[in-house]
Amino acid sequence: MESAVTVRPSELEIRNGEEPAGVGNFDTPALEMAKRIGVPREGRDGERLVAATPATVQKILKLGYDVVVEHGAGTAATFADDDYVEAGARVVPLDEVWGSDVVVAVHAPDDRRLGLLREGAVLVAQLWPGAHPDLVTTLAERGVTALALDAVPRISRAQALDTLSTMSNVAGYRAVIEAAAEYPGMFTGQVTAAGKIPPANVFVIGGGVAGLAAIGTASSLGASVRAFDVRPEAGEQIESMGATFAHFAAGQQEVSGDGYARELGAGQEAATLRLYAEETARADIVITTALVRGKAPRTITSEMIAQMKPGSVIVDLAASGGGNAEGTVPGQRIVTDNDVVILGYTDLPSRMPAQTSQLYGTNIVHLMGLLTPGKDGQVMLDLEDPVQRGMTIAHDGAVLWPPPPVQVSAAPAADVAPTKSGEELAAEAAAATVAKARTRGIRNTVLAGLGFLLATLAMTIGAEEFLVPFTVFALAVVIGFYVISNVSHSLHTPLMAQTNAVSGIILVGALLQLGNSNPVVTVLAFVAAAVASINIFGGFLVSRRMINMFRKDA
Repeated sequence: MESAVTVRPSELEIRNGEEPAGVGNFDTPALEMAKRIGVPREGRDGERLVAATPATVQKILKLGYDVVVEHGAGTAATFADDDYVEAGARVVPLDEVWGSDVVVAVHAPDDRRLGLLREGAVLVAQLWPGAHPDLVTTLAERGVTALALDAVPRISRAQALDTLSTMSNVAGYRAVIEAAAEYPGMFTGQVTAAGKIPPANVFVIGGGVAGLAAIGTASSLGASVRAFDVRPEAGEQIESMGATFAHFAAGQQEVSGDGYARELGAGQEAATLRLYAEETARADIVITTALVRGKAPRTITSEMIAQMKPGSVIVDLAASGGGNAEGTVPGQRIVTDNDVVILGYTDLPSRMPAQTSQLYGTNIVHLMGLLTPGKDGQVMLDLEDPVQRGMTIAHDGAVLWPPPPVQVSAAPAADVAPTKSGEELAAEAAAATVAKARTRGIRNTVLAGLGFLLATLAMTIGAEEFLVPFTVFALAVVIGFYVISNVSHSLHTPLMAQTNAVSGIILVGALLQLGNSNPVVTVLAFVAAAVASINIFGGFLVSRRMINMFRKDA
């Protein structure tokens, strides 16, 4: 049987005339005619996603492929068969789809569909090879080239193919929507004639893709959001989404080399559990996203749930890995004895089928573009490319899982420090806080002393006509500092409008002083006019850009 894929060897292997074990014959020819890509209807019960939408089909056709779609493949995602036909695809029965040269799907096929795959075909789907070794072996025995979309290496060049990030992003957004539907209160705080309503308190565990999506959604709904991640480098990202980062040094790791969390030591785990107990007790909604290599660590214990307020909601996004919260049942809604709702839904991306399918299909378009460098409908698999090799789990009768490690940094691995107890970590964190406060206090004292000295010197030797404007200036600096530093981030736009007005006054005063007989006054007036003009025009440009973000016709 002729293979649907051509494999590109490395130059070293060609020079040595050697063939790497388990990779196959490098002389396998590509088919003369364009390959046929099949898009099946998902066989899993309740699944609403589809691996290609009419929009992504058009992009695949531009790569030179022929596309066939199974009858009703996109119906549950609101895409009719006629939409695919209009996009340029052919609608065919199940057997013809699974008999294609390349089959792109969302999930692994069942035994019936697996039996329809021909030898030499290419299967692209989320296959979870680590959890399903038997499936990998079966695919290899059938001579199928299997590419697992969930095994894309976590490197920047592969982000466009990363379906896990796609699914996590949608799940994080949908988690907040589900929580809002369950929560018996308002997310946004309100001040009415009948009284004041505080905003909902949301606590998010994890600052990955899902966590950041949940933070952004909850913040946009008006909730007061706090979040924690064991990776200290995630704090800046959390705060950029509008949440407060729950600083707790004793429960954090050192900066991770690959950007992803590792399992915590015993001391760190105990420290984080104390933090989670405090945060969950005050939270109305808790969203957990912690997964370590597909396994969900326990972050919310039954004791913590017992201390939560009645009506509180926990959305466990790690339910597929066993759940972060004690009591989570994958796929179900649970209500505890103290009326806390625990949502363990595992189909959150499927609850937004049209958008998720579009994003997932775009990931596949990027992959097919990588596999089709000539845009001629010919699959060219390059096993020397760490991205393609990392996701290839079976090829030409050989099992290629697990892949070789991806070199993400040329720097030597850092020495692993011995695990410290929770008490030691807490003591170190407290000492660091005290030292930082002492340093800040010394700096403020020195600056205050210098300011007082300069002010005293100016009042002692300065003329009377100098003292009055200098006093006004000093008071304005002090008042301005305390006013602006305490303005909420959400009020920075109106604050900018006020500073534009102040800059206008400064500009007028500077223009009146230009041409003064005193050259020092003239120079200062020119500088003030220039700086004020920059602030005014820049402020108006920024304000206009922000206003256009809320205009429907922009």
